[in-house]
Amino acid sequence: MPLEAVELEVIDSLSAVAQSEWDALAGRNPFLSYQFLDAMHETGCASKRTGWIPRYLVLRRAGTLVGAMPLYLKRHSRGEYVFDHSWAQAFERNGLPYYPKLLSAIPFTPVTGPRLLAHTIEDKRLLALGAVQLAKQLEVSSLHILFPNDENRLILEDVGYMTRAGVQFHWANDGYVDFDAFLATMNQEKRKKLRQDRKKVASAGISYRWLRGNQIESKDLRFFYRCYELTYQAHWSSPYLNFEFFQRFHAEMPDAVLLVLAEREGVPVASALNVVGDDVLYGRYWGTTEFVSGLHFETCYGQAIEWCIANRVRYFEGGAQGEHKMARGLLPTPTYSAHWIADDRFAAAIDEFLVTETAAIGGYIDELEAHAPFKMLK
Repeated sequence: MPLEAVELEVIDSLSAVAQSEWDALAGRNPFLSYQFLDAMHETGCASKRTGWIPRYLVLRRAGTLVGAMPLYLKRHSRGEYVFDHSWAQAFERNGLPYYPKLLSAIPFTPVTGPRLLAHTIEDKRLLALGAVQLAKQLEVSSLHILFPNDENRLILEDVGYMTRAGVQFHWANDGYVDFDAFLATMNQEKRKKLRQDRKKVASAGISYRWLRGNQIESKDLRFFYRCYELTYQAHWSSPYLNFEFFQRFHAEMPDAVLLVLAEREGVPVASALNVVGDDVLYGRYWGTTEFVSGLHFETCYGQAIEWCIANRVRYFEGGAQGEHKMARGLLPTPTYSAHWIADDRFAAAIDEFLVTETAAIGGYIDELEAHAPFKMLK
């Protein structure tokens, strides 16, 4: 294909591309779907007002969309889950602005997946390089690619991005026939504790219902959102996402929504909203109207794992952070981000920092794995 036929373009709205073309590149990841991202924008959750200014990069060959990259101009670091506040402070201390910066991420969603959306390695490389050129044109301090999958990460490293390591906690389904079979693989202490926690919830009169897609009624979604708001209020904060977003997400992608409802005598007291992907369940949001010992862990993790076993889903990703998840059978899993820094002096300093931090993350994961909750193999 002649070079003249390749065109990189920046768009500020998904309406500039056809949904079918976008989704053909995004694959089966629900968070990269046209509907999910468009709902984020159109409901005002990820918008100029909230500091997420779309600057999507699209690649066309002979007029056909062959590549895309979700990009945002950011004037803060909220809702990212890869923390760079110390970098921003270092810039400011030296009289340089850190914001605005350019960011490739799914807003408010710390989930690993492709960020270079294309079918060929060549086009993915063009997107990675094109993002750097865009960062230079916009004269931003830096460019950050959050939670890329392994293939994308290697491409980004190959064209000059620096890699940063992190850790999350994920659960893998080893073909368990039921929840008791999963518990049987845990060591005695953790198995006993988990059973005790489940009994506490049951003794409080709590039972569960799993609702997916059209089983979720408007009243269920409204109750969930009330719980979601209460979680933020308990931390003196405000929700990133509004009720309109959840309404739209559920209406347009019903099969991607799994709602866990905790009830006492038919009256809901807590809920967790999970997103169903391709052989993976993503734990995303939760809340409760009252405190019950063990309720959080059972609603968010126990029920999610039990649902995965019942539905033969391979993985459950428990979201950002949380060593406490290990006691529920979720194990430390490396995550990554990729970074380009415009100022060579800061790039060198950050590169040196990342070498040290990466080694520390590796040691941290090794230490966690030594305390895994499962029986030792003989």
